[in-house]
Amino acid sequence: MRLFHRQDGDVTELRKRAAQFRKRLLEAKARIGTGEFEWYPYETLSAFDHLDRLLTGRHRFLLELADDLPILDLGCQDGDLSFFFESLGCEVHAVDLPDWNYNQMRGVARLREALDSRIHVHQVDLDSQFTLPNHGFGLALFFGVLYHLKNPFQAMEILASRVRYCLLSTRIAQVTPGSRARIKDDPLAYLLSPGETNNDKSNYWIFSEQGLRRLIQRSGWQMAEFRSVGCAKDSDPVRSDRDERAFCLLRSTAGGCGRMELLSGWHRLEHDCYRWTERRFSVRLEAPAPAQTARLRLRFYIPPDRLDKLGPITLSAEVNGVPLSPRTYTFAEEQVYSANVPAGALTGARALVEFTLDKAVPPSAEDSRELGVVVRFEADADPPALLVQP
Repeated sequence: MRLFHRQDGDVTELRKRAAQFRKRLLEAKARIGTGEFEWYPYETLSAFDHLDRLLTGRHRFLLELADDLPILDLGCQDGDLSFFFESLGCEVHAVDLPDWNYNQMRGVARLREALDSRIHVHQVDLDSQFTLPNHGFGLALFFGVLYHLKNPFQAMEILASRVRYCLLSTRIAQVTPGSRARIKDDPLAYLLSPGETNNDKSNYWIFSEQGLRRLIQRSGWQMAEFRSVGCAKDSDPVRSDRDERAFCLLRSTAGGCGRMELLSGWHRLEHDCYRWTERRFSVRLEAPAPAQTARLRLRFYIPPDRLDKLGPITLSAEVNGVPLSPRTYTFAEEQVYSANVPAGALTGARALVEFTLDKAVPPSAEDSRELGVVVRFEADADPPALLVQP
């Protein structure tokens, strides 16, 4: 249950509350002391100073954007942001890796105990083919992590399938070291040598502004807000006095959380716009009020060669375990599955929808995937699957 109603205050109010909460954190850290380890030396709650200048309109209401879904704090360090959002009544999952955390995650563990906190703490390697600890998140906090990843595209793409909105900050550059080449307006990135920046071998990719925008767009996100801070002229990837940071609010266009949340049976996003399914695939959808009738719709595409191999394809669905009428498709083109949802099938704000095809192309030597149908995801369009009032 929210302790702080999401409609009660915008990011300015959150900024004030974060400043107050910081005192509580400092008191807890002082009680724990520094005998066992050193605390992360940077002020992570200061991110709200930048967010107050970044966010506009409805985007200023962060808890409204999160829509009562869990918060994901990536690269949490000592967990300051996690504990703050928990103080607002949010469910929070804090993610980091001991090998790269400033104090091997001892700080977040000790603070969790000292604050009698219930945040979920996870050790996840964001450079691996990682899985996230929850079906979906309303908001991810991704501050100062991207340039520490060897595989930033992979991480962004995985997040896009599970997160509705993402607040991201990362270092960017307008020129290469020594101003040898100007990269600001081209979709490029500079690969650092070990220790080249801050004597820190965990730094890898510093993107130009256009490089960052291209990465965001191609990995399943849409830029909702953008602002840069720091060095405004000839920022570079190396010098501390030429440090420029981008702050962004991103919205998932790849079936991330929100009105449609992908669960099982989906293959990776291809060409920034579509996914193959398996024979069985499932989603969680935003539902009308339980007292209202509803209709389930799914837009999908059947490639001609699939019908040639398999013949007519029948698609059936269940909503919260209640079966709906099946539909059979005999020609290849954009299709719509549509069925009425029986009264009583919707019992909450979200509904589990499970789709089943009667047949699919099995894995082969050419393609190890089981292939069902193709579902398109388009920016600024309704999700392909919806529960709507008839």
